[in-house]
Amino acid sequence: MSEDKPHQNLAVIGHVDHGKSTLVGRLLYETGSVPEHVIEQHREEAESKGKGGFEFAYVMDNLAEERERGVTIDIAHQEFDTDEFYFTIVDCPGHRDFVKNMITGASQADNAVLVVAADDGVAPQTREHVFLARTLGINELIVAINKMDVVNYGEDEYNEVVKEVKNLLKQVRFNTEDASFIPISAFEGDNISEESDNTGWYDGETLLEALNALPAPQPPTDAPLRLPIQDVYTISGIGTVPVGRVETGTLDVGANVSFQPSDVSGEVKTIEMHHQEVPQAEPGDNVGFNVRGIGKDDIRRGDVCGPAEDPPKVADTFQAQIVVMQHPSVITAGYTPVFHAHTAQVACTIESIDQKLDPASGEVAEENPDFIKNGDAAVVTVRPQKPLSIEPSSEIPELGSFAVRDMGQTIAAGKVLSVNER
Repeated sequence: MSEDKPHQNLAVIGHVDHGKSTLVGRLLYETGSVPEHVIEQHREEAESKGKGGFEFAYVMDNLAEERERGVTIDIAHQEFDTDEFYFTIVDCPGHRDFVKNMITGASQADNAVLVVAADDGVAPQTREHVFLARTLGINELIVAINKMDVVNYGEDEYNEVVKEVKNLLKQVRFNTEDASFIPISAFEGDNISEESDNTGWYDGETLLEALNALPAPQPPTDAPLRLPIQDVYTISGIGTVPVGRVETGTLDVGANVSFQPSDVSGEVKTIEMHHQEVPQAEPGDNVGFNVRGIGKDDIRRGDVCGPAEDPPKVADTFQAQIVVMQHPSVITAGYTPVFHAHTAQVACTIESIDQKLDPASGEVAEENPDFIKNGDAAVVTVRPQKPLSIEPSSEIPELGSFAVRDMGQTIAAGKVLSVNER
């Protein structure tokens, strides 16, 4: 991968049967990120199982299966280069994992490709994913109207689905000007890297051209340092080594840093990345670092490292905007699920439901409602049951979003509006 190109995290979203896996496999193939022999292998396997043509989906599904089995995977399988960027695909096969990953910032997507099947149109998950993308601040949407081969590349069918998607985008106040629509067949390869003769009526860009035209994300180096801790190791000869990914700002050798909510601080002695010592780490870098005077028991996963003079906020309470996605009944004040924010997992009580919002317009629909349920958007006040470092989404978006989980599933997603510090 060429490091000199700007990097983008790209979410591929949409309803489960609309061809996301095939599209991702096709993109990796068309950009030369999956070697020909791997595709050949999958083609033979697919044909032997009577599923000829599924080879691209196989590329992704085998990875998904390996992932589930905990086998480590060469992450390059999920990266591809275009002329302008190198992309990491935040593939969203399992809806729940996708939601959790997308929200906890492990894979904060900059932009998204929404896949909608031409023969099926907007489906329930299409709505949910678009709503989530909107809530989580994805700005640019490329809408791939897939399976055009299934509707014989009909222009009328395409226009019908485009109209349906535009209505959906308007409902969630997505600026339809910021969305581009492309008729594709991931299966046949139409309009992915080359213009297709099958859609003579379409004169727009191909999918790869649209990806190249995305605005470059601005690296958040000017924000203060925020580095959520994933693990803490003890390494002989070095001492305590916290490990994590720089979300914003820069980590410099010699800097004084503070870990919150553990509330300890010290001077950065060394920073290591890819088994090499470096003087500085930037957003997106995964690093291990050693801080003078800090022991293994002083800090833990879920802490956030920041400058000693501008330490990460620790919330006594915080106000947040949430979207309820799947809850068996209703949510009322006093409900205490687990909030997943960056690397922290903390039980939090929803102290009050302040406003119910109209999900279509974002306007306040009701003040202080008694309860909220599936599909509702609301502003709530939240009290963490133990110290939690979290930031307003408007100031540091990378540390301002969270997933709410209970009963083994993601039941809501949200972003922090304001923090009332301890």
